[in-house]
Amino acid sequence: MLYVRDFMSRKVRTINSSSNVLGAARQMAKWNIGSLVIVKGQKAMGIITEGDVSKAVAKGMDPKKTAVGFLHKKLITIGPDEKLEDAANLMASHGIKKLPVMEGGKLVGMVTQTDIVGSSFALVTSLKEMVWARYRPPDFQP
Repeated sequence: MLYVRDFMSRKVRTINSSSNVLGAARQMAKWNIGSLVIVKGQKAMGIITEGDVSKAVAKGMDPKKTAVGFLHKKLITIGPDEKLEDAANLMASHGIKKLPVMEGGKLVGMVTQTDIVGSSFALVTSLKEMVWARYRPPDFQP
């Protein structure tokens, strides 16, 4: 069984809800990531993605004056002990690519579509090796 805790990133970058979109864009570029979890104090309240930044600019919002808290998406989360399959289903049903992982009300990680695809590739590779090892004909020596 594959679990979220085994594939999530434990380093999650956050941004204060009063920070502006320009600051969010700069942080995402600096860390080479596609999203930031928006926090107010110690509480995670939303998420902002590269797509949100692009949409804000396309709508003519001033990235220097627009607070990320204004743009945030509803925070949909999952627990670390949930099955990876459940995380994939949750992402698909909500049309999201990034899923913060919460435990006891605390942000402990992030699982993404990329993590899930990577786990699938690793699983397929392992299964291929298992099948190959089981069904490979014994070495024949005349």
